[in-house]
Amino acid sequence: MTDASVENSSSPSTPQGNESRSPGRLAWNRFKRDRTGVISACVVIFFFVIAVAAPLIAKLYGKNPYTTYASQRPELLNAFAYPAGPNGGMSGEFWFGIEPQLGRDVFTFLLYAIRNSLGIAIATTLLTVFLGVVIGTTAGYLGGKTDYLVGRVIDILLSFPSTLFFIAFMPVVYGLFVAPDENIPTALRAVGLIIVLAVFGWASLARLLRGQVLGLREREFIEAAKVTGASPGRIVFKELLPNLWTPIIIQSTLMLPAFVTIEAGLAFLGVGMIDPTPDWGVMIQRGAMFYTEDLTFMLFPGLSMVIFVLAFNLLGDSVRDALDPKSKR
Repeated sequence: MTDASVENSSSPSTPQGNESRSPGRLAWNRFKRDRTGVISACVVIFFFVIAVAAPLIAKLYGKNPYTTYASQRPELLNAFAYPAGPNGGMSGEFWFGIEPQLGRDVFTFLLYAIRNSLGIAIATTLLTVFLGVVIGTTAGYLGGKTDYLVGRVIDILLSFPSTLFFIAFMPVVYGLFVAPDENIPTALRAVGLIIVLAVFGWASLARLLRGQVLGLREREFIEAAKVTGASPGRIVFKELLPNLWTPIIIQSTLMLPAFVTIEAGLAFLGVGMIDPTPDWGVMIQRGAMFYTEDLTFMLFPGLSMVIFVLAFNLLGDSVRDALDPKSKR
């Protein structure tokens, strides 16, 4: 065999061949073969595009979510303040109909509701993941009294009945910044929701990462890093975190749809975002007042939220199976 043939026969072991079999590439290949995951990802991307492009879509559509069109055109509502047209007033002018009583355009209201709800859920997820990663890895790596203290705090947070606690605690948070007789600014409501949900939502991720770090810190590569004089910060960021990305990503994909439903539930109960701010929970709350006479107004926000949450949950399952094939049942 010539030298050239020997060289050619060894080509599959080149760096490029090894790269094609890297963990990330293998996970991506597994994900692409999961039809449910791919379809779910397309649905989720569609919702995110809608959220980002909501102002542009509304401008091209020619309407906004705040104008009460029935006050300008009384013929849009009947004598009982319900849409005069069939199917909630759906027409070529109002694609999803108009809102009972006020006569706002449902299509643009839904666009901005998706934008606001997803914005709050994404911000909450990012802050929750940050807190969970920092606290969980710190507790697991340091151990001792720090680990014990963090563990007790996690136990306390996980013991709270979260929904009841949020209902009781949100007015207290607003009251710290706004007098009882003043209106609460929309920005304060959004920031308050994000902070409260994150502060009481990081515990489960921190507990998971703490357990992972407790197992990793005794491994040989960590001991080798300590011997070479690496600082704790370098060990955490260069040695531990690269081995924690899989649980972090999986938990993040499961957190976001949960925060979407929690935020919508708080808005429905009146302790989150409130009318006239567009929000999934606000629309469902308003729709619940009129569903016996006009089911259409409640149908669009309810159906869209169910589709998004279902798609994101399925996407989270597919991502978990792609990153950790052993977890697939």
